[in-house]
Amino acid sequence: MPWNKQDYPPSMKNLSPRVRNKAVEIANALLDEGYEEGRAIAIGTAKAEEWDKNHPAEEK
Repeated sequence: MPWNKQDYPPSMKNLSPRVRNKAVEIANALLDEGYEEGRAIAIGTAKAEEWDKNHPAEEK
């Protein structure tokens, strides 16, 4: 089941919106590749947190 900004796994509720959106994007891509839902969520969350550390938000 693909997720979006309003409908995402409960385990992602405590992530910042920026990280959560990236995690959803990654998890959806993993689902398309055939990963199981639980594994896609775990990998998506970990990769999104890593991405956030390597790509800090620009301050305006």
